[in-house]
Amino acid sequence: MTTIVVFGANGPTGRLLCRLAAGAGHRVTAVTRHPDAFPDLGADVRVRAADVLDADAVDAAVAGHDAVVSVLGVPFGKEPIHVCSAGSTHVLAAMRRHGVDRLLAVSSSTMSPHPEQDGGVVFRRVMQPYVTNRLGRTLYDDMRRMEATIADSGLAWTIVRPSGLFDLPAVTDYVVAEDHLPGRFTARIDLADCLLRLVDDDRFVATAAAVTTVAVRPSIASIIWREGIRKAS
Repeated sequence: MTTIVVFGANGPTGRLLCRLAAGAGHRVTAVTRHPDAFPDLGADVRVRAADVLDADAVDAAVAGHDAVVSVLGVPFGKEPIHVCSAGSTHVLAAMRRHGVDRLLAVSSSTMSPHPEQDGGVVFRRVMQPYVTNRLGRTLYDDMRRMEATIADSGLAWTIVRPSGLFDLPAVTDYVVAEDHLPGRFTARIDLADCLLRLVDDDRFVATAAAVTTVAVRPSIASIIWREGIRKAS
């Protein structure tokens, strides 16, 4: 049994991760700013109220755990974003103080840009640049700072880079590889399962792991609208 603390636990992926971890026999602390909104996932999931921007609260949440998983995320916005980078700084400090070595942090496939050969001209030249350079620029800037901070930590870290997130009811035969995979979509349930499996897996320590869903290919336009434009509005 591994004791895992999850930051960003009240998001869609965080909830899935907590459920899967408890189902696998682990003890989980779900950290959220809104504990009253977190679902009851059983006795093996303890809910703790904390803001990742509060260093003291983060320190108290990390104490006594074997591993930390960060699934922090915020909507796209025009104003500067610092939740991921500042939050990771507090998490890393707490991990060092309490002797916790294993960290998994969710980032994005946009951190390792590669041309998608099957994306088409409109996707490569219009849609992808619009999302990465305009719609999500401030968020991705924050993720870059987060990745740099984690990579310089000296801990047993793994950065997990999903592609466009969407929902499926069950885990699929997803693919995991170092740095990058040729795929544009990742189901949240697959991402959650990948994070859980990597907690006790050292294949990707001190590197980035890409995770891609291959069984289902949703519409690019629907992903951008639902996950980007609608949430940013």
